Amino acid sequence: MPAASLQALLAKSIDYAGMFPPCSLTIEPALQNQAEYVRSPDAWMLNTFVLPIGQFDAAKQLLSQFDPVHHLLRVAALGPKAPNADAFLDALDEAEAAIRAFSRYDVDLISVSHLEMSLPHDADAALLKEARSIVGDLPVFWEAPPERAQQTIALLAEHNSDEHSATFGYKLRTGGVTAEAFPTSAQIASALITPATHQLSIKFTAGLHHPIRQFRDEVKTKMHGFLNVLGAAVLAAEHRWDAHQAAMMLEDENPDSFSFTDEFFAWREWKIGVERLRYRRKFVASFGSCSFDEPREDLRALRLL
Repeated sequence: MPAASLQALLAKSIDYAGMFPPCSLTIEPALQNQAEYVRSPDAWMLNTFVLPIGQFDAAKQLLSQFDPVHHLLRVAALGPKAPNADAFLDALDEAEAAIRAFSRYDVDLISVSHLEMSLPHDADAALLKEARSIVGDLPVFWEAPPERAQQTIALLAEHNSDEHSATFGYKLRTGGVTAEAFPTSAQIASALITPATHQLSIKFTAGLHHPIRQFRDEVKTKMHGFLNVLGAAVLAAEHRWDAHQAAMMLEDENPDSFSFTDEFFAWREWKIGVERLRYRRKFVASFGSCSFDEPREDLRALRLL
């Protein structure tokens, strides 16, 4: 069995996004993979299947691979991107109706965990209130570019503080298929150390295929590691790090800097106990990856699995 601290850090941490680059599978093989993954011994790391709302009808034809007792199709619904506030509200209204219909199609096999959608550049507190009136209690992760991370997080935190349920979180893009798509460690660090982040759910998407930061020839740049990012998120919150300290961990390419035991997780001299780690993970939701195999293969190569 993996160390308890590794299980705490990675439990339900991977949203399988096989339909997205660089894998770019069609829906049928991607759902076949998901059906295999939910039955694998490593299913404890698996969170949701990332499914664009426009693919809901196609997914309805492929539900026989899932069962209602142990192997539901848990979905992260991906909404469209809108250029401005008016178009955004129209798109959100359509997305909410589609999610409601999809969830009702087969309540025994389908569970929509949350919606993911980009905020328009002119988003403000009033827009979030209108969005809340549309989605109700459905959890939503709102994406905004890394350079707008701090102001978006503050806006979402302020909105959540006025609501009975804090179901709005922030989605940070951590990579892509080209070097330009990768934010700097400093940009990620600034999001992780914003005080509001420590009580606001944050999730990550793209570029986190590998546990430890490393140069990858396919993107001609260094890819962020998911142990670096998730680990920095929990340690920054626990120890009130500044951006410089968080960026140091994000930049670390040495696997020996990371320690996992049944009592604690540590990066260098910084530690967090398993129970505190589980608590901090409540606010560090997951990361989207087009591969569920690569992360596990790399963890095995590091002898962590």
